Amino acid sequence: NGLNALNTAFTKEGAYIHIHKNIMADKPIQIINFSTGNESSLLLQPRNLVVVDENSHVQIIERHQSLTDHPVLTNSVTEIFADRRAIVDYYKIQNDKGTSSLIDNTFIEQKDESNCSVHTFSLGGNLTRNNLNFYQKGERIDSTMKGVTIIEGKQHVDHNTLVHHIYPNCESHQDYKGIFSDKSVGVFNGKVVVEKEAQKTNAYQSNNNILVDDKATINSKPQLEIFADDVRCSHGCTIGQLDEDALFYLQSRGIPHKEARGLLMYAFANNVLESVKIPEIKKRINNLIAEKL
Repeated sequence: NGLNALNTAFTKEGAYIHIHKNIMADKPIQIINFSTGNESSLLLQPRNLVVVDENSHVQIIERHQSLTDHPVLTNSVTEIFADRRAIVDYYKIQNDKGTSSLIDNTFIEQKDESNCSVHTFSLGGNLTRNNLNFYQKGERIDSTMKGVTIIEGKQHVDHNTLVHHIYPNCESHQDYKGIFSDKSVGVFNGKVVVEKEAQKTNAYQSNNNILVDDKATINSKPQLEIFADDVRCSHGCTIGQLDEDALFYLQSRGIPHKEARGLLMYAFANNVLESVKIPEIKKRINNLIAEKL
């Protein structure tokens, strides 16, 4: 991958997190990438490495934030290694200025009985590309990918996911929700690969979207490549608009049109938040979504 190679060649900053064996981090760790300065334009290439040893647990929050209105392109790479029975909860909050673009590459390698989840909240920025890759190298592994996208104007958000099931008795869950208004563009390209040896695999993939305006666009492409015969796998996507009957019902109960639309869209995106395990993050995301809607 050319962008990964570019990051490898020119990276100068980033975070290294190592959770040793049998350790539970008592507080979440937050990685904040600020872009500052008076440059007319800026290219940033941070690289993060997270190693979680056997029987350990960590919660990590990652943010990219520009402090000026100058154009910024961030080409970020994050590598996560989860050992046996490790638990990793990773949260990406993407709510940057309209002059900032982000290409986020995340690679996760899991060992036996580990549990990794990545929640991605794409709420702002010019162009955002999330490449999320899970490699299950063991049995009884659970991988979770969930995301909420709410954008407007001419913003563009692209989610590209891969889950590679290599060994038997593993699970993966994907649930992405998108709300697109004005001329915004969304892309979901999700892929699940189940190798011949990965029997008893349970893999679920869902992508649901609402187009608020006629000129908004969503391109959804859920994919399954299954080479095993004893599996339970499903995938699907929906693209539509708000339910007019539900909207009429709320208005008939005295709720103004604007607030009724906001309530329906909030309810649509809210179930992704149910699996967020950090109360402060859940409250912050709730406030951001309410503000956007």
